[in-house]
Amino acid sequence: MQRVYDLLRRHPAWVDGFWAVFLLGISMLSGAVQNENPGAVSPAVTAVLTVLLCLVIALRRRMPERMLVLAAAVGLAQLALDVEPVPADFALLVIVYTVAVSGPPWASRFALIGGLCASPLAQLRWPEKESSTAGNLALMVFLAVPFALAWVLGDSLRTRRAYFAQLEERAARLEREREAQAKVAVAAERARIARELHDVVAHNVSVMVVQADGAAYVLDTAPEQAKKALETISGTGRQALAEMRRLLGVLRTGEHQEGCEYVPQPDVEQLDELIEQCRTSGLPVDYRIEGTPRPLPSGVELTAYRIVQEALTNTRKHGGPNTGASVRLVYFDDGLGLLVEDDGKGAPHEHYEDGGADGQGHGLIGMRERVGMVGGTLDAGPRPGGGFRISALLPLKPAH
Repeated sequence: MQRVYDLLRRHPAWVDGFWAVFLLGISMLSGAVQNENPGAVSPAVTAVLTVLLCLVIALRRRMPERMLVLAAAVGLAQLALDVEPVPADFALLVIVYTVAVSGPPWASRFALIGGLCASPLAQLRWPEKESSTAGNLALMVFLAVPFALAWVLGDSLRTRRAYFAQLEERAARLEREREAQAKVAVAAERARIARELHDVVAHNVSVMVVQADGAAYVLDTAPEQAKKALETISGTGRQALAEMRRLLGVLRTGEHQEGCEYVPQPDVEQLDELIEQCRTSGLPVDYRIEGTPRPLPSGVELTAYRIVQEALTNTRKHGGPNTGASVRLVYFDDGLGLLVEDDGKGAPHEHYEDGGADGQGHGLIGMRERVGMVGGTLDAGPRPGGGFRISALLPLKPAH
């Protein structure tokens, strides 16, 4: 039974054709196509009008507006030619319902007006001679009710379909928006991890390379210094490995192992360790703090740490020999100021923008992204007397 129902739903024209033939058969069996009144029109005219009304049933879904006009024309022809109502006039109710469901607004209004006018016109054309005026009026209202109900049912179904269509469209739009937001979030997270990896790897590997070169240079003449350099390389490597493990842990979605230790992100308090590491690697750094140190938002502290780390890494990579650097940290009432300068020979400005001479890092681009995320400003460029200068202002509250 379900298969038959599905088949009929896939082929609604078959259903309409069946009911059209059924209605035509009922009209023929009732003798509607036979005229028993001597003064009435010929049976052929009645038969033609009956067939046209059945055609309205058969084609109502394919061309509802045209079938509405055809039904109205047949109804007017019945009135003009004095063809009394036939069973096929049921098509008038059906076309009113169909147009109310799927027709344009003008056709729906036309169907409602025509349906409500059909009953009074029929009563005026074929009045009940034995009934009183009140009886004819009551019959007129009674016959108009089915047309009104047909239109109301059709219009209600149209409204319901439009409502569900809006819900489906809204759900599809929300799904597309969720997918877009998810892609943006993934891209932002990848960019954040890439910046973190760049900062960690560039700084620590740079220290390791400098120490390795120094150890190779003094290996034969000063074994103790070479040993100290190797110890620095080992410690720096362990630190880089620990930070990379922390970053890669971000990629584990929904995983949590019992006993895992939470490794906090670096902050300004760890700048002492960073600068001491740079000094150990052979880069003199003058570090000063102005103002009263106080706890800051984690995003501001991480940004400050990474800016200093990247700036000192660039100094070590591009400053040349006998280069010194200075780091100045200023606590304002409404923000944190950073100033990192060096007196080296430097490199072309575009190398800093690209993240180094190899052009594979993030450099100043990554710095600006970090500063922009916390609503701050960044200024970077060569110093008038030589070297490079990076200054940043990180507000305590992001700018809106």
